[in-house]
Amino acid sequence: MRISELAERSGVPATTLRFYETAGLVPAERSAAGYRLYGRESLERLEFIGAAKHLGLPLEEIAETLDVWERGACAEVKADLRPRLARSLAEAEQRRAEVDRFISELRRASAHLDALPERSERCDTACGFPADRTALAVSGLAAEDAPEAPVACALNRAELEERTAR
Repeated sequence: MRISELAERSGVPATTLRFYETAGLVPAERSAAGYRLYGRESLERLEFIGAAKHLGLPLEEIAETLDVWERGACAEVKADLRPRLARSLAEAEQRRAEVDRFISELRRASAHLDALPERSERCDTACGFPADRTALAVSGLAAEDAPEAPVACALNRAELEERTAR
């Protein structure tokens, strides 16, 4: 089948199919006129590639796994995929932990904003969000480099002194 038919049947754009051919993922023969020709096995390869991409595997690893898959031994494919999926899972769990920390920081900041009094005066630097050490570490700023002073404010000096006294 030609590239347009494979693209239609697989749902993979022709540009991606050309890229996959260049990367060695989906081989194509050439007609006398120079058109790419694909066999029915190309559909199976594309399904495998799509599933592997969905699981977070990079194309380089997909190419390695395709070599194992092409030999046809299911046990070998499973053995090849297990450590790759375990690494992908660990990376996803780390990203989730980072997102959870960020969500916590957003909730803390939102609660802090809700607790600040409504004022018509201009904000100054006397109060605001205290520097969060976890957020600073994620951003690459060392905790010891974190400013001790607040980052934003909603109180004037007199209000700050009153609140501090309380």
